[in-house]
Amino acid sequence: MTDHLRDAAPAGSAGPRGPARLFNLFSAAERARLAEILREETIGGALLVAAALVALLWANSPWGDAYETMRDTRVGPSALHLDLTLGTWAADGLLAIFFFVAGLELKREFVAGDLRDVRRAALPIAAAFGGMAVPALIYLAINAAAADGEGAGWAIPAATDIAFALAVLAVIGSHLPEALRTFLLTLAVVDDLLAITIIAVFFTDDLNIVWLALSLLPIAVFGVLVQRRVRSWWLLVPLAVIAWVLVHESGVHATVAGVLLALTVPVVRSDAAGGPDAGPGLAEHFEHRMRPLSSGFAVPLFALLAAGVAVGGLSGLGDALSDPVALGVVAGLVVGKVIGITASAAVVARLTRAHLDESLSWLDVLGVALLGGIGFTVSLLIGELAFGPDSERNEYVKVGVLTGSLLAAALAAVVLRVRERTYRRMVSG
Repeated sequence: MTDHLRDAAPAGSAGPRGPARLFNLFSAAERARLAEILREETIGGALLVAAALVALLWANSPWGDAYETMRDTRVGPSALHLDLTLGTWAADGLLAIFFFVAGLELKREFVAGDLRDVRRAALPIAAAFGGMAVPALIYLAINAAAADGEGAGWAIPAATDIAFALAVLAVIGSHLPEALRTFLLTLAVVDDLLAITIIAVFFTDDLNIVWLALSLLPIAVFGVLVQRRVRSWWLLVPLAVIAWVLVHESGVHATVAGVLLALTVPVVRSDAAGGPDAGPGLAEHFEHRMRPLSSGFAVPLFALLAAGVAVGGLSGLGDALSDPVALGVVAGLVVGKVIGITASAAVVARLTRAHLDESLSWLDVLGVALLGGIGFTVSLLIGELAFGPDSERNEYVKVGVLTGSLLAAALAAVVLRVRERTYRRMVSG
């Protein structure tokens, strides 16, 4: 495959705007908005990495028992079935904030962002699908071949942790094209949508239709208020909490409540004539307020409570990584993501007769695909849903997720550092 895909369409068939260029599919306004999000996610990613490191060191220190005691401490009213461990509160409660922000971003992209344009949406959607399907298939193949394999964790290597990935990208260098960063963020938006769907469809146990139906009432009231541009936290937060409790009781994972609430928030504000030109809706306001809470507090605290695995208690790192679950997760993240994302981009390029932006090469695509193998937050969450927080398999999942994410980050750093030096020479020369 050559460094740049050239348009093979007949002359004039691409229209007045010329042939489509992969990884350069964003308007100027969209790039500016995404750049602001990138800065916030990068800071959040640094906090996430720090929290995960603290959890690992703490769990493997002489005070490891104190870490487990803290994580397993139960708080909450038992009458409402909410006497949950702190670890579960982090996974079900704090990550609901994360998924609320993800839901706002999803709606923003598909209603008013560049993803409403099928031409611009095709590449990140295809890359996200490929980046989820191939890792899942690799995981299933490894576990099907092993006598003690376990297929329940097929979705673990499918997710990408955008905060972690952007933190690595920020460390690598500042001369990489903005198109790569915005593509990575947009791919992660679609990845979040697929992960939410997987959680809602495949990890719902003992569905209680009555509780689920009741949860729609506070969600509907929340929706009516935000459509009328009500911003009063003393009204909206209690409704959100009630919706979260009811979804939790229904058997659907409670984080889905965050997504459902976010989808009711208007992205654009209609004027008196019913047009969409009167300015942004509340989605932008809520996202601006909630993103720092999500990336700066909720996700790092979840990492602190979820990433602590005592490797010595698993008879060493080597024994842990010999387990088919851990092997499947590592292979899915490191190999599956690269194949899925890169192959999908190549297929879209071939089918649409598009080519890469002139300043990019397929090594850039490979680097972004490797960054997609950093699957931390949602991967750990899906691991707990697949095997249970108290299962030994979940400890293997943590080892696999951490090892696979670190390998993917290291390989991405090697590839993109080479490209960083190339772009640096282009700027200076």
